[in-house]
Amino acid sequence: MAAYILRRILLMIPTLLGIMLISFVIVQFAPGGPVERVLAQLQGQNTGAMSRVTGGGGDLGGSAAASRGGGGESQSRYRGAQGLDPAFIQRLEQQYGFDKPAPERFLKMLWDYVRFDFGKSYFRDVSVLQLIGEKLPVSITLGLWMTLLSYAISIPLGIRKAVRDGSAFDVWTSAVVIVGYAIPGFLFAILLIVLFAGGSFFQVFPLRGLTSEGWSQFSTWHKVTDYLWHITLPITAMALGAFATATLLTKNSFLDEIRRQYVLTARMKGLSERQVLYGHVFRNAMLIVVAGFPGAFIGAFFSGALLIETIFSLDGLGLLSFESIVNRDYPVVFANLYIFSLVGLVVNLISDLTYSWIDPRIDFETRAA
Repeated sequence: MAAYILRRILLMIPTLLGIMLISFVIVQFAPGGPVERVLAQLQGQNTGAMSRVTGGGGDLGGSAAASRGGGGESQSRYRGAQGLDPAFIQRLEQQYGFDKPAPERFLKMLWDYVRFDFGKSYFRDVSVLQLIGEKLPVSITLGLWMTLLSYAISIPLGIRKAVRDGSAFDVWTSAVVIVGYAIPGFLFAILLIVLFAGGSFFQVFPLRGLTSEGWSQFSTWHKVTDYLWHITLPITAMALGAFATATLLTKNSFLDEIRRQYVLTARMKGLSERQVLYGHVFRNAMLIVVAGFPGAFIGAFFSGALLIETIFSLDGLGLLSFESIVNRDYPVVFANLYIFSLVGLVVNLISDLTYSWIDPRIDFETRAA
């Protein structure tokens, strides 16, 4: 097993390198960039998500005003650079590191990322790691609670559906599961707001943030209830699709095991259905479900939360990544990509190891050989 783990870790290096290289090349051909956005801002053309970023380019306005009246061939590649001194544009390129060739910038980025040095955001005067750290509580909350809630519902429901396969209970719950899977999470979130957050009917739950104002002054019990009160709607909206997927996965896994020969043998020995189900079937059937828990958590943690964060005004990693892409804040974009990719690769390895831990009969090292 140690040799298998070592091989997987070594394979992470070219995988990460390929992900970062492809993304870097795409960015080189993408229109716009941080220099272009600052120039547009200085020319009064700033629109979109850029207006939400604070601290960006504030000290550049005076420099640009003092540099007006110039012109030149070096400005021709930047739209909105008319009337700005080429020396100012050159200083702007140096500030963002675009005065160096693309290969040199890519190699420097890799060297910095190996040391987990992600630099500072272009448009927020703060380090990238600090910025990501500020958003982590929201993403952890959404990912963890959504995964726990979906598993807590889907595993018992999936087992029940497998045991009563073909019954009326199985049919109507399947209809509910399919409808739940078909409804996008953001659409369900809007429905919840309309019904329970003052949209048109009831004002039961808050619409913004994870806690109320003055939360730090609350008693312990009040803190817990206030926190749960705030996360009820976004977690419910996010768990809908995941709950449906996990339910069908659990049901199908149990059905496969129930039809095996060892289950028939256990019944012939006189064991009760409960003993057969939880003493023999459960461990084998739950293999694929439990082993997929790390991946399900990371998937909820890093993806699928953008629209939910936007709708409920939750400032998490999903919203940060989106705004960074729109604003061409490349240090934040590439840092998120690097961290997400690295964590995803590690979680895939953990999932494989979880399979082996749950069922020692699975030996990935033997298969690899």
